[in-house]
Amino acid sequence: MPDSAAPVAFQMVRRLPSQRTAGLISAISGYREMAAGRFSQREAAPLAIPLIISFGTPFTIALGRVPDAADRHNSFAAGLYAGAVYIESDGGAECVQVDFTPLGAFRFFGGAVGNLAARMIEVGDVLGADGTRLRERLGATEGWQRRFDIVEEFVADRANHLPSPELEFAWRLLARRGGGIRIATLAEEIGWSRKHLVELFRHQFDLGPKSIARMMRFHRASGLARAGTPSGWAGIAADSGFSDQAHLIREFTALAGEPPTARARRMALTDSRLTRLQHAEW
Repeated sequence: MPDSAAPVAFQMVRRLPSQRTAGLISAISGYREMAAGRFSQREAAPLAIPLIISFGTPFTIALGRVPDAADRHNSFAAGLYAGAVYIESDGGAECVQVDFTPLGAFRFFGGAVGNLAARMIEVGDVLGADGTRLRERLGATEGWQRRFDIVEEFVADRANHLPSPELEFAWRLLARRGGGIRIATLAEEIGWSRKHLVELFRHQFDLGPKSIARMMRFHRASGLARAGTPSGWAGIAADSGFSDQAHLIREFTALAGEPPTARARRMALTDSRLTRLQHAEW
């Protein structure tokens, strides 16, 4: 779930995928708030496609801005977005979140994944009656781990769409380079025109390759910053494929909603329970 401030009284448990869903999802999380209040969270250009199954009060969520009352969402799926995602809750939120890998999202959602770009779509609209029944079944089940078992079975049974081999190759090459490859070169690697690559990338991964490359560079820089690279921001910029430190600052501001130094300070204050892998039966 979030990468910023969260209520003091909350429960969170996260499970890695089993062998059956490896490559489809990166993790399944359970999140429950237990203190009334108004809580704000922020995610920076996530490279996962979430499916949220909610059992509590709705989140209010907006892309690139602070949400308002019209931005309330219960159970939904959301696509990739090259910017900061702002989330607010009232202390009564409870949900299961499935984080799909971009390749896994196409296998699960099929062509519908292209409709999720920079949007949140209610679960019944994107998964039909099956999505509604999943929410009802999870709501009637006690214990996070039992809920996770149900979700994994549901995901594995529906992941029947085959991604384009050329696009899968292009994605993996882009990921290996941390976004540091020209889109024209990427197209040449699979024997396509640049225009054709961009069109099919948007169909299968929500966004075009240039936007995804930006997000990959940002996440590489964020990882280097968390690791405490001794070369400082200038070195991180060079190692992450930015033209210079000023370029890195502009991209952090665009994708995270704040410059890198401010993000680093805020991340240092993040409750470690929000990112630590846990195994529990709450």
